[in-house]
Formats: sequence, structure tokens, C-alpha cells
Amino acid sequence: MSRSVKVASTAGAFVIAGVAATLLSGRQRQQRRLRRGEDVEFGSVHSGRHVVSATDGVALNVEVDEGERKTPTIVFVHGWVETLDVWHYQRLALRGQVRMVFFDLRSHGLSGRSYHDSSSIPHLADDLRTIIRAEVPRGPVILVGHSMGGMAIMELAVTDPGLFGGRVKGVVLIGTSAGRLMRSSPGLRHLIPLLRIASPVLDWGRSFNSYTVVQRWGLGPDAQERHVDMTNEMILRAPTHVLMDFYSNFVGLDLTAGLKALGRADTVIIGGTADMLTPIKHSRRLAEVISGAKLVIVDGAGHMVPFEDHQRVTKTIADLLERIS
Repeated sequence: MSRSVKVASTAGAFVIAGVAATLLSGRQRQQRRLRRGEDVEFGSVHSGRHVVSATDGVALNVEVDEGERKTPTIVFVHGWVETLDVWHYQRLALRGQVRMVFFDLRSHGLSGRSYHDSSSIPHLADDLRTIIRAEVPRGPVILVGHSMGGMAIMELAVTDPGLFGGRVKGVVLIGTSAGRLMRSSPGLRHLIPLLRIASPVLDWGRSFNSYTVVQRWGLGPDAQERHVDMTNEMILRAPTHVLMDFYSNFVGLDLTAGLKALGRADTVIIGGTADMLTPIKHSRRLAEVISGAKLVIVDGAGHMVPFEDHQRVTKTIADLLERIS
């Protein structure tokens, strides 16, 4: 057998194995989806969507849930490779009670694409400022951010500190960090080297047994299968360019300059003790540095606290709402 034939045969074997693995993975995902037993299907909680244009022209997908209580308005900011669906439980629990604004970050969900040079934390903070101006032109605001969404809020406090304690009366930061992540995040230490050598097959390969990877790095050891599966489903929707364009933000992250301004608002920090991406010590540090901040520790939870202990997250937001009202 010639060398070229051997190479072709080997490549063919890998393709066949890959297709088989993809089909198996797809069947497994479908079976897990059926096992969720959800009263309200994940990804189905929406209101009429519209577009707000970022200052550089990127189309931001926005949804607004009106509520009996018109003020303050709660603006939710999701994290890296997530969508506004990450607020599934909080949205269901608070719907109709208070006015809420949800949007997909640039390049995420149904928002328009940005590229590497326009996928920085400052770009996200500018988008958040644009959303506030467009959707909450008057009255008090509560900002709730998970992971990279929390970083966008902290960056907004760097660039526009006067908002905090003024328009922005309350802040909830969930599973996030102000910096030094690469030194202490085992999840990012494993992920970044893989992204640096990423190839066109990454989109295909990341679906192979992605559930196990997400379970290991994204959630706590005792997380419910449905919450792992919801996270996996959401992450798999994000194209690989989202991973590639945003990961460099975490390498030299330093948002400490905005923490003083956050102290002017009623700020609550939520962190899971089993978080492998933004370890709990980052939440503790935020609570120590931000004046008057309250720390809520969720024992055993990983990075996806909005799913894993959604009742605690919702109660924290509701309590903050009552204090501000």
C-alpha cells in the first residue's frame, strides 16, 4: 500500500470516527434534554426583541420585560460564551414584578459580530452604557453581571464612575473577578493554551464529549444534570470566534481602578466555592476592596451559580431591589 493511500485511509478512519462520535454526542444531548423535565423549556423565555446600535455600529439584541414596579430597572449582563438565556430562572421568578432589561453581548447570541480588535472589556462597558441610555433613560438602575458581564460593569465604573451611587443604585456581581485570573484560574490555564493553537477543526471538535468538559470546569461537583446540560447547550451555540476573540481579555485583566466607585452603590458579590474559572478568592477580594459590599458564598457551586443555586441568586437580587426601593 502506498504512503498516500495509507494517509487517505487514516484520514478516512478519523472522519468516520468523528462522524460517529458526533452522532452519538447528538443523541446523548437529546436524551439529556428530554430528561430535564422542565416546566418551562430552557431558551423559551423571551419577549419582543429589538436592536440597539453600539457606538461602533454593532447591532445589540435587546429584550425588555415590563413589570408592575417600573423603577428601579434591572439590567442583566451575561458572561463569555453565554447568552441572555443564562438568566432563565431569575427572569421567570421576577417576571411581571419589576422592569428588566436583557441583552446579548456583542458576538454572542443574536447580537451582531465584533472582531478581535473590537472585543475588549472596554467595548462591552461602552455597550452597557449604550443600553442604559437607550432602555433606561431616566430613573435608578440595578446592574447584575455574571462572569465577563461583571467585568463589563467594573469597567463601566472605571470609565464612568459618576454613574455609581447616582443612576446606578445597586450592583450584583456573580462569579467574576477584577484581575489576576491567569495566576489562579485552573480552568483558564487549561483553556488558553488550547485556544492559542486552535485550528479550523475546533468548531467540530469542541462538541465531542463537551458535556464532560463543561461538567468538570463549569459547574460544581454536585451540580444537577439539567444545569450542566443547559450550560453545555448554551456554550455550544457560541461560534468558535467568540472564544478566540475574547480570551485575551483575561490575560492581563486589571479592573481594580473601578472598585472605589462601586462602593457608592449597594453592591453584593456572589461566588461559588467550587468555581474553577473565577475561584472564590476573587469574590472574597472584591468584597474586601469594595466599600460596604456584601459577600454571598454558595457552598459547592461552580461558575454557573445562576443555574446551580438560582434561588439564592434570585433572592439576592430581590433583597437588593427591596433595599433600594
